Amino acid sequence: MRADFIICGDYVLTMNSAMEVVKNGAVAVLNKKIVDVDTSEEILKKYESSEIIKGEGRVILPGLVNTHTHAAMVYFRGLADDLPLKDWLEKHIWPAEARCLSPEFVSDAVELACLEMLKSGTTTFSDMYFFAGNTAQKAKEMGMRAVICSGVVDFPTVSGSNADDYLKQAEMFISEWENDGLIMPGIAAHSAYTCSPETLKKICKLSDKCSVSRQIHSSETEWEVAEIVSRYGKRPVAHLDDTGFFDGHSVAAHCVWVDAQEIDILARKGVGVSHCIESNLKLASGIAPIPQMLKAGVNVSFGTDGAASNNDMNLISEMSTSAKVYKAISKDPTVINAATALRIATIEGAKALGLDDKIGSIEKGKCADLIAVSLKKPHLTPLYNVFSHMVYSLSASDIETVIIDGKILLKDRSFTGKDEDYIFKKADEWSRKIAS
Repeated sequence: MRADFIICGDYVLTMNSAMEVVKNGAVAVLNKKIVDVDTSEEILKKYESSEIIKGEGRVILPGLVNTHTHAAMVYFRGLADDLPLKDWLEKHIWPAEARCLSPEFVSDAVELACLEMLKSGTTTFSDMYFFAGNTAQKAKEMGMRAVICSGVVDFPTVSGSNADDYLKQAEMFISEWENDGLIMPGIAAHSAYTCSPETLKKICKLSDKCSVSRQIHSSETEWEVAEIVSRYGKRPVAHLDDTGFFDGHSVAAHCVWVDAQEIDILARKGVGVSHCIESNLKLASGIAPIPQMLKAGVNVSFGTDGAASNNDMNLISEMSTSAKVYKAISKDPTVINAATALRIATIEGAKALGLDDKIGSIEKGKCADLIAVSLKKPHLTPLYNVFSHMVYSLSASDIETVIIDGKILLKDRSFTGKDEDYIFKKADEWSRKIAS
């Protein structure tokens, strides 16, 4: 049988329900889909292809899924560090956005963000920001799979005048992208403190009408919790549940300050929680009760947040940091083991975005979103447990090959699409404008 290409590895980590590992394995790809997964010997017996990517000293795994980003904010990386979230936003980031934000800014910045994510093994990301159409267009041009959410707030910004204006823009954006193969449109409320209950209900109505997901920041800081309790008499998750926000497919980013009752709501309503530990640590927002969420059955995934608060878009780092921090906090080294952390970064992320029937694991019929990792590195030698290495030892620079929708986008760490130097040149030009 014919295959468009075959990719081999010392290990294929399928991340399927059985967490099957195929030693000396291979994946056959045809027409953008995975058509077979087996040992290299069996695959090479059954399939022929003009392109066989050799696998000695390599691990093949599903592409990583980043469930919460503000991709265009990569141009604000390092602009305002070592500050509390409220000061960081109100005194630095929002003024910088007011000065610089434009469709051109977003388009150029998203190219850099996508390049960074690709080179660290992320094949799918979910984004909420302004000028969603520009983000979607550039993500598609870069070859990435993405859920792009058009943002809504109650106050005027450079991209809109009020909530109804943003909602109108969101409906147009969804209409333009609803049938795309790589880009899934959605709608995002910034938060319960920037969107009134009336606005949140309008977002739910539009989301249901268009059959798209909705996303929101929730319970990121103690200040936010106190503010929502002061306004509405309930904590953020309970308040959002009252508005019906969690009645449809939804993702809540952060969820740092949630109590047991709110965790129960998140589990019962099937809310995808995007855990952004490095952003939360850097902004001193706190540490989310992830072990408790996992025990309650909450669908937890990993997000990087924007590079302005992280300061990178490296999901490998999020995975490793999370797996280690909770061991120290709980004084239990078995909490969030390596295999669980890798599941959260792959199939659980896909589930949070409603894409687990397409991506997140290496199984027949799923989209060919794959990454290959080189093991021929001092920090990955020797190898006793492959999951341990992927979580505790792996670096972004170990990602050699990235395939999305059956297309090879990173080969020997070189991007096969746009000129990388041109992307860097544009970033330098923008940084001078922002600094001045």
